[in-house]
Amino acid sequence: MAILSMIFVALTALLHVGFLILEMFLWTTPTGRKIFRMTPEQAEATKVLAANQGLYNGFLAAGLVWSLWQSDPAFAFQLKLFFLVCVIIAAIYGAWSVKPRILLIQGGPAILALVLTLLAS
Repeated sequence: MAILSMIFVALTALLHVGFLILEMFLWTTPTGRKIFRMTPEQAEATKVLAANQGLYNGFLAAGLVWSLWQSDPAFAFQLKLFFLVCVIIAAIYGAWSVKPRILLIQGGPAILALVLTLLAS
């Protein structure tokens, strides 16, 4: 169970690195506009907000990676709980404020990682 937990924590971190890249660097590109269904004008008008959002996703990823590298098991567990709950709250808010699909894409792996982490403890 502990290995599955680590795999899903790592997957959640990797997804947030991907969100960082999309929001900070690809937002105004054809790829970013296609993924987020925006016109070039919409992308240009919101690129600073998206970059800020991407930075926050990077912090979530960094915290999750930290939880995997932490050598003290008790502290690693606390880090995993904190950052996974942060991701889940962000996904709930995104689902409510933007698109319900966000709960599945962003929240799904984090919820599974949280359940596996709790079961592994």
